[in-house]
Amino acid sequence: MSSVNTEKDNLEGTENAATAESAAIAETSAPAEESAHVPQPGEMNEACRREVTVEIPAEVAAKTWDNLVRRYTQVARVPGFRKGKVPASVIKKRFSEDIKSDLIEHLVPQYFRTTVEKEGLMPVSQPMVRELEMEEGQPIRFKAAFEVLPQIELGEYKDIKVEKTDVQVSDDEVESELKRLQERQGSYDPVDEDRPLENGDFAQVSFSALPKEPAAEEQPQGQAKAPQPVQMDEVLVEIGGANTVPEFSKNLVGVKPGEERSFDVVYPQEFYDARLAGKTLHYTVKVNAIKKKSLPELNDDFAKELSQDFQTIDALRQRIREGMEAERKHKVEHEGKEKLIDQLVEQHIFPVPNALVERQVDLRLERGLRALAAQGMSTEDMRKMDFRRLRAAQRPAAEKEVKANLLLSRIAEAEDLNVTDEELEQEIQTMARQMDQTPEAVRQKLVEDGAVDRIRNRMRSDKALDYLYSKPA
Repeated sequence: MSSVNTEKDNLEGTENAATAESAAIAETSAPAEESAHVPQPGEMNEACRREVTVEIPAEVAAKTWDNLVRRYTQVARVPGFRKGKVPASVIKKRFSEDIKSDLIEHLVPQYFRTTVEKEGLMPVSQPMVRELEMEEGQPIRFKAAFEVLPQIELGEYKDIKVEKTDVQVSDDEVESELKRLQERQGSYDPVDEDRPLENGDFAQVSFSALPKEPAAEEQPQGQAKAPQPVQMDEVLVEIGGANTVPEFSKNLVGVKPGEERSFDVVYPQEFYDARLAGKTLHYTVKVNAIKKKSLPELNDDFAKELSQDFQTIDALRQRIREGMEAERKHKVEHEGKEKLIDQLVEQHIFPVPNALVERQVDLRLERGLRALAAQGMSTEDMRKMDFRRLRAAQRPAAEKEVKANLLLSRIAEAEDLNVTDEELEQEIQTMARQMDQTPEAVRQKLVEDGAVDRIRNRMRSDKALDYLYSKPA
């Protein structure tokens, strides 16, 4: 629960990760923009809506009905009859609604698929069945509405250009990163002299942290449970450090080992750790020892200590430069592709199936909730969130992403860009390494989930985006 940023824990990396997660959470939690109408889950975009009338022949319905009756006869348990000996007339009377439900479940999807295939339609949403007519001896008739992909007429997408910034890394930036590594490799040596803490020292402390609750009259009814203190031992706090909560530095300067101090810390609403944001904690801190940080000399031995890959400090500098250049190139490429997608979407106006947008909203919310969980938000607190508002807030970005995917898929088709089996296999190998699983296990899971084509389509869209981005500005 405590967040007393310490050099010992090297919180620079943690802070960066928290910042990235907070950005995702802020995006997820943004208030919904005012609009005339926000489509609800299950609602269809009329421009993408299609409807078919389906008829199941009477003889097919009758045969299926008889088969279901025989199946029920074999398994049904009816008082007064042995299993498998129940008369068909009793089965029909007793289980009529169940049989009818099984009949619909068995035949409706099958004949719906046959009808849309015959009419050359490719549904991208679940069909909504209405006006179902079902009478003994008559064909079963119903209407089914669903959404299809829009017809997309590609504009002059080849004319879209984005500026590509040259990536450079200066010597000063390399040295700055080298010094950061030096800081990480520093050691903490005890201060033998009898003196109090000063700025620049590292205090080895133990403390308890007790959340301060609002006054009883301000608490919601039924939530007066007493907060429990959190105890932490052997924590290093850099006095006056940039990453140290200011109240710790202020209250510990001048304190000697063996002494205690008590004080409050008020965490701002925007604090990166969601568990502490907006809360007040009362700390009781005991200083156990004073330490000074010693830094290793930047030489060949330092490089060898970091990794056997480096025999000299210059080799380490070169690796740092290459890593920084690769990271910046990736960032430039990512930003360039985002701008390219913005232009591509702006250039093409077409309707989008609501079903695809809703799926994308689900994905975005899932990512946001994972970020919240990583920051420590409880499932109980998540349930209190206004998900209707959150879904509405995510919709514009989700719709843009769906449009971009449809456009890139169309461009891949126009440019005859395909994903080979070898490329797909390489992607599965990469996924397996990332998931720490065997390629066989990942491949089997993808097949079971029906996700192989989805992976291939995503790779195909990536190829289309790479194709557009690689064109000279």
